[in-house]
Order: sequence, then C-alpha cells, then structure tokens
Amino acid sequence: MSLQELKPNVKSKRKRVGRGNASGHGTYSCRGMKGQSSRAGGRRRPGFEGGQTPYLRKMPKLKGFKNPNYIDYQIINIGDLNVFSDNDKVNKESLLEKKLICKKSQPIKLLAGKGELEKTLEIEVDKASRIAIEKVEAKKGKVTLAKPKKTVSKDANPATKDK
Repeated sequence: MSLQELKPNVKSKRKRVGRGNASGHGTYSCRGMKGQSSRAGGRRRPGFEGGQTPYLRKMPKLKGFKNPNYIDYQIINIGDLNVFSDNDKVNKESLLEKKLICKKSQPIKLLAGKGELEKTLEIEVDKASRIAIEKVEAKKGKVTLAKPKKTVSKDANPATKDK
C-alpha cells in the first residue's frame, strides 16, 4: 500500500432527533404521534405478543426432554426364533414373512429375555444383547450385527408435544 491509496476514515453521523423541524427530525422525533412506543421507556419486553398468551407460556411444563438421537428398535426374543428350521438364515425379510416384526425400515434388536433357542441359525440383526449372542453361539449358530441406519422415532421428536 502506498501513500496515494490512503483514504480518510469516514464515519456516518448519528441521527440527531428533536432539534427542530428544519433538521427533518423535529416535532415527534421519528416516534409517531401517540401510544406506547412514542413514550420514554415505552418498549415491549422480549416475548410480548400484544397481550395474548405468549408462546413460552403455552408450552407444556414437563420434566426431562425427548432425545433426538433415540433409536427405536423392534425387539425379538430368542424364543421367538424357534419358528425357523435348522440352519436357516434369519434377516429382516424372513422376520417380516413370519410376522415377527412389522416394519422393514426400523432396526431390530435381539434379546435373550423369554424362551430358549432350540435351533442352529445364522441371524443378521442391527443390535443384540451379550447373553443372546452367547445363547445362539452355544447352539452352534452365528449372529451378524449390521450397523443400524439412524431413524428418529415419532416419540423422540422434540417438536411434538405430549398432552
């Protein structure tokens, strides 16, 4: 940069109101005629909606929150898999055919809560408990865990309100 390129630092002048009509900002000083906003200190607080019940007061006062990262799994117990024959491959399509799950888009979790496994199966699910995997492997079966796609359930959406 050279001396020829230097320019003065030009600041815009602030608006001076109430200095007579010749200034263009006289009489009402840019505040209009009458009313709350024309008076000193006459500004409305944040969230004021003209006297109607404000949005923040309409919101429900509930404890906790809805986790937006919550994944809603379809649960399958080990005992439910006895409908398959020996050495079958169990995946979403086969579980849907046997009506053990109702949605193909929702991830599946295998649990060892109810029943015992009596067959040797190759199971492909999104998630499984440690005990369920041990029970399947004890029957010479195999559990493959697929990484679940992130699907947000209706219950986890913070925009929906509980009544």
